[in-house]
Amino acid sequence: MNLLMTVAVLCAAAIGEWLEAATVAFLFALSLALESWSVGRARRAVAALMDLAPPLARLLDANGGEKQVAPDQAPIGSHFLVKPGERIPLDGRVIKGTSEVNQAPITGESVPVTKTPGQEVFAGTINGDGALTVVCTKSAGNTTLAQIIRMVGEAQFRRAPSEQWVEKFARVYTPAVMALALVVLLVPPLFFGGVWQDWFYRSLVLLVISTPVSIVAALAAAARNGVLIKGGLYVESPARLRAFAFDKTGTLTEGKPSVVEIAPMNGHDERELLERAAALETRSTHPLARAVVAYAQQQGVEGGPAEDFQIIQGKGATARFKGQEFWLGSHRYLEERGQETAEVHQRLEKLGEAGRTVVVVGNASHVCGFIALADTVRPGARQTLQALRDAGVKRLVMLTGDNRGTAEAIARETGVDEVHAELLPEDKVDAVEALVAKYGNVAMIGDGVNDAPAMGRATLGIAMGAVGSDAAIETADIALMSDDLSKLPWLIWHSRRTMAASGRTSAFRGWSRRFLWR
Repeated sequence: MNLLMTVAVLCAAAIGEWLEAATVAFLFALSLALESWSVGRARRAVAALMDLAPPLARLLDANGGEKQVAPDQAPIGSHFLVKPGERIPLDGRVIKGTSEVNQAPITGESVPVTKTPGQEVFAGTINGDGALTVVCTKSAGNTTLAQIIRMVGEAQFRRAPSEQWVEKFARVYTPAVMALALVVLLVPPLFFGGVWQDWFYRSLVLLVISTPVSIVAALAAAARNGVLIKGGLYVESPARLRAFAFDKTGTLTEGKPSVVEIAPMNGHDERELLERAAALETRSTHPLARAVVAYAQQQGVEGGPAEDFQIIQGKGATARFKGQEFWLGSHRYLEERGQETAEVHQRLEKLGEAGRTVVVVGNASHVCGFIALADTVRPGARQTLQALRDAGVKRLVMLTGDNRGTAEAIARETGVDEVHAELLPEDKVDAVEALVAKYGNVAMIGDGVNDAPAMGRATLGIAMGAVGSDAAIETADIALMSDDLSKLPWLIWHSRRTMAASGRTSAFRGWSRRFLWR
């Protein structure tokens, strides 16, 4: 492209066509500026990942004193404090305290994870309502978050097959266009009495229009359909895809918990159970609490005010409602209270195996019932995956950092061929590399920071554009701006139609007839 445009501009200037030379030069310079801006955005998005980790860590000394230092000054083995609501500055292991930590930036899990002494935490994740004392296990440059940033950059450089294809194509295409332009310049004047200046001008037109018009049209058509494609190379890539790797949370699913079942017990009804749960959850900011309150409002149930509300860190909450004390919490909290029966245990275990998160509601004497929540599958996800198979895709794989029970439940509901759960970002990269080695052309679809390295390593990276993180969108080659999974099979057929049009070169022949033989 650089060679063809340079020759066209210089020769246009040589024959006095200054306006046309200037126009071509301006448009070419504008395209390079836009490309540079896009690359700059990608670099800034990756650099912005560092902002996920706070600039200071609360280091504790042997006497319990607190000193704020930069994370890269905290040695391995040092103890640091994470207060409620703060981001965790370094990877480490909890030695004191209990809290729920939002690990979505790193693992993509849809609900916070309870952290107790002995469990690991990651830099960039968000602490919940409890204070944690953590021992540092990795230096700032080797945290999981720092590894994600490095992997994004490395993955881009490892896309050798597609880049080599472009170079091979250019080595053949550019000389062919130059030779054809030379034929247009020489043959009519030498053999048919044509005017030199006219045919010289037409040979320059050939250089300018030598890029297939069908690619430009395909980019515009995709944009109109809510699919942002970042270049002509990525228009053709979907036609050759043989495997798809899907993130779970926010991609195959909505990315937030919703109430899916209400099970009253011991003489209580659904409305009564929901009323009590909503009253206790109204003051909480936990995602599960917000989901319960939202569902209650949808059902027209008003929880009303609860008195003496108290959070039990990492377990649940208690409060007085209509003069009676109630509690709600996890399965573990139910066991600690000693109120679990064999029947309740069996039902809760079955829900857990199905990937449900359960909120148990009770009073001092018995369990009133429980509310099951889950991250719901996007509408039409199963039909979309079947449409991909119909389009010739051989393997559909789900990659997620969520627990195996939840992952397998979503896998059964969507119909994926294979599921890998409890993955860190580097594990997702390994899984994509294995797919590339086996199938050649592989797409990775995701929405989170933790998906960006795997998207960069895949043959084609696709981001959920409406809810996706900046890092995922900028790393991707294609963004689905409406988060509509049905655009994936459409994209494959759109790519194949574009390639067929390019092969027929109908657009190119139309341009050549118009400009060369007028």
